[in-house]
Amino acid sequence: MRAARLIKMVLLLQSRPSMTAAELARELEVSERTVTRDAQALSEAGVPVYADRGRAGGYRLVGGYRTRLTGLARGEAEALFLSGVPGALREMGLEDAASAARLKVSAALLPSLRDASQTAAQRFHLDAPGWFREPVTPELLPAVADAVWDDRRVTARYLRGAGEHRREVVRELEPYGLVLKAGVWYLCARVPGHETFRVYRVDRFTAVEPVGPVDPARPARFERFERDREFELPAFWEERAEQFARSILRTQVVVRLSPEGVRVLPHSVEASAAAAAREALAEAAGAAGERGGDGDGWVTVTLPVESEEVAHTQLTALGPEVEVLAPASLRERFAAQAVRLARLYERGAPDAGTGPGPVPRP
Repeated sequence: MRAARLIKMVLLLQSRPSMTAAELARELEVSERTVTRDAQALSEAGVPVYADRGRAGGYRLVGGYRTRLTGLARGEAEALFLSGVPGALREMGLEDAASAARLKVSAALLPSLRDASQTAAQRFHLDAPGWFREPVTPELLPAVADAVWDDRRVTARYLRGAGEHRREVVRELEPYGLVLKAGVWYLCARVPGHETFRVYRVDRFTAVEPVGPVDPARPARFERFERDREFELPAFWEERAEQFARSILRTQVVVRLSPEGVRVLPHSVEASAAAAAREALAEAAGAAGERGGDGDGWVTVTLPVESEEVAHTQLTALGPEVEVLAPASLRERFAAQAVRLARLYERGAPDAGTGPGPVPRP
């Protein structure tokens, strides 16, 4: 513990011209008295730590005691400090390792590049979770991350299905990579002996245990797998995400959209559905030699959606800027909703605090 603290102290002093005892104590999470003892121990070990006395004094290294990364340009040095998402590193249990790595890089940089971490942090911040929900870190994420880093084969218990159909299955997996998508962690892995890679939600794992040991005499060693050198995590995820988006859009609805409805459509439906609508509108505009409208600026388009229920929820947000033409069951649902809304508002506003009362059925 103390050895790690002494190393960190040296790296801190390498990365800055001088630090007071109070600053070092805060960074190292120890008392100023401990800082004094540590500085003396470093000096006795041959590390040239020098203490300046007085109000403006502090600790510093003398004699050029440092190593430097001289081949980095400023842009390259700044990019190093954008290579991870702080929250994601913390959730995987890698925050201390990342902090130590950044400190070592800062200490080794040329003095003219020492501010690279600050200039990058003040200009870019990566916030991965989505809005309007509290992100929850999966309990087994650190264990999964360890297996990914170490190419360690694991036996995992995983919840499949939903509701009353949910059941627990056991799989031996080769964990290749982790992906953080809109605040949700996914594991890309494959079953030993199979070529197909699969995607698992980490929050559905109930147990993750390393396979092994391969040698009973050396219980710390676990079974590892040989990675497929052709596997590229970013390319795999991009392809799988596109496949997933297409697979969930199994139903089609036909709608008329006002110009305002066309404008706000991407904010209400899935991105792939909005893209399909844009393509249809472009084709209609090209065929008609104009925008493809029906005389009053409205356009007819077919939207791929997940289900009628989801379409009803999404298209309700467009209000009077959309008219459902098909299927008939969805149009009837909107018609019934319109009747209920008309009856609700035609009575006038209720007295404050009384509430609207029951809504009459159509």
